[in-house]
Amino acid sequence: MIEINHGEFADPWRGPQPMTEAPWIHETALVKNSRMGAWTAVGQRCEVFQSDLLDYAYLVKDVEVFNAEVGKFANVASHVRINPTNHPMWRATLHHFTYRSKSHFMGDTDYDEEISNWRNEHRVIIGPDVWIGHGAILMPGVSVGTGAIIGSGSVVTKNVPDYAIVAGNPAKLIRRRVSEGTESALKRIAWWDWDRDELMKALPDFRALGADAFAKKYDVG
Repeated sequence: MIEINHGEFADPWRGPQPMTEAPWIHETALVKNSRMGAWTAVGQRCEVFQSDLLDYAYLVKDVEVFNAEVGKFANVASHVRINPTNHPMWRATLHHFTYRSKSHFMGDTDYDEEISNWRNEHRVIIGPDVWIGHGAILMPGVSVGTGAIIGSGSVVTKNVPDYAIVAGNPAKLIRRRVSEGTESALKRIAWWDWDRDELMKALPDFRALGADAFAKKYDVG
């Protein structure tokens, strides 16, 4: 993992452009206090704060991420919002002049320990091989299981099980992505932890085999 505090690499994101082992960040993106693994990519106008993007995860464009772990091989479509910051409903006012006081010329700091700790406690965790559709919102503190799919425009307010397909506002289970047996096999295989040589060797099977057939072939335990 490489710690990132600014945008890097000025090349515009073109869909067919090969990724690089070093993290790729579009010149218009903003990444602060975050870490990125190998073969990761952050597209145009994305904003990433206090987050970890694990190997092969990518954000297409106009994605906002705060205080989240984005799992290996995660696929995040455009205009997704991960962990939008909540306002303090228990205070007399919802307005941020109480915790951004300096910006409103009402205090000498914009740091409020209570608000900072509260927000940091509600980290979003996204498992490996997750697909998050366009415009989806993942609310603070939720987790998204391995291999799950979040439908476009969904608002995720509760944890999403492994290999589930959810959609709607609030997001609800539509169906399983694979059978329970195939799910168990894929978890035992854990291909997302394979090294690059193993992935490349299995590439023809990733392309040609469905999930059931792939699981049967590689679940040799």
